[in-house]
Amino acid sequence: MKILVVGGAGYIGSHMVKWLTRSGHDVVIVDNLSTGHRELARYGRLVVGNLGDRALLDRLFAQERFDAVMHFAANSLVAESVVEPARYFQNNLANTLVLLDAMRDWGCHYFIFSSTAATFGEPEYWPIDERHPQSPINPYGLSKLMVEQVLQQYAAAYALNSVSLRYFNAAGADPDGELGECHEPETHLIPIILQAAHGKREAVTVFGRDYATPDGTCIRDYVHVQDLCSAHLLALEKLKTGELQGAQAFNLGNGNGFSVAEVIEAAMRVVSASGHNFTVHEGERRSGDPAILVADSSAARDQLGWQPVYPDIVTIIQHAWEWERRRS
Repeated sequence: MKILVVGGAGYIGSHMVKWLTRSGHDVVIVDNLSTGHRELARYGRLVVGNLGDRALLDRLFAQERFDAVMHFAANSLVAESVVEPARYFQNNLANTLVLLDAMRDWGCHYFIFSSTAATFGEPEYWPIDERHPQSPINPYGLSKLMVEQVLQQYAAAYALNSVSLRYFNAAGADPDGELGECHEPETHLIPIILQAAHGKREAVTVFGRDYATPDGTCIRDYVHVQDLCSAHLLALEKLKTGELQGAQAFNLGNGNGFSVAEVIEAAMRVVSASGHNFTVHEGERRSGDPAILVADSSAARDQLGWQPVYPDIVTIIQHAWEWERRRS
């Protein structure tokens, strides 16, 4: 297939482009490089531009005749979304509407959307399945939920078939060491730990040890970025064959949570093998941090045939550590 990947120079998007290219697909990337990196666009053909630029999209659709579109081009910092909600609604919602309308007008009917567990808000139960109420508590989660709702309407009105994939905690890096996380600022636990181990930051802070969990620290569901990529391609193939129609949504996680303390312990084992270490500081709870966020991904396993290959937290950290060392 010929596939347009918006946000294909970012963390997950760049891994997806490599996965698609290695699977024999022809990929064009559109990325404005505001949070993406030119050096991560090692596969496919990079066009620097904005997914909300209708003239650019029209030129590309006319030239390329895309079979499908994958969307990874959202702003995704929760705290920033609270301070700058307009930016999040403009890029994550309004610009996505421009892209969807271009797809409609050019007869492209398959769309894979990178969504998030933030659409659920505070968990009422766990593991969180697709039936869990969606009540986002920040503009980031709300902007993603609004796109999911738009996709339902576009499926009914315009026969645009889509799959929204709700990530829990994306982690890890390309096992070949070519690609990985490089956010600015970095907010994810594993790369923060590895940056501390490499001397790029002073320490790692544990925000609260008094949660109702076995060791008192928050529990999160980490899923390897490669496993996310496999789910995206499986979803696209199901759309293409007609096994999935309309607007579908699936949760993606390991289904096994790891606490902050367990992640730190695993990371210490990984980095100490190469003679590195890091310091851990204690901090107060952060507002809005649920004790447990774990996905029920049984629907993705049953309907997509998805099975994570890298469920082990040590392997996830090892791949991320190799990327961090090479990048440094």
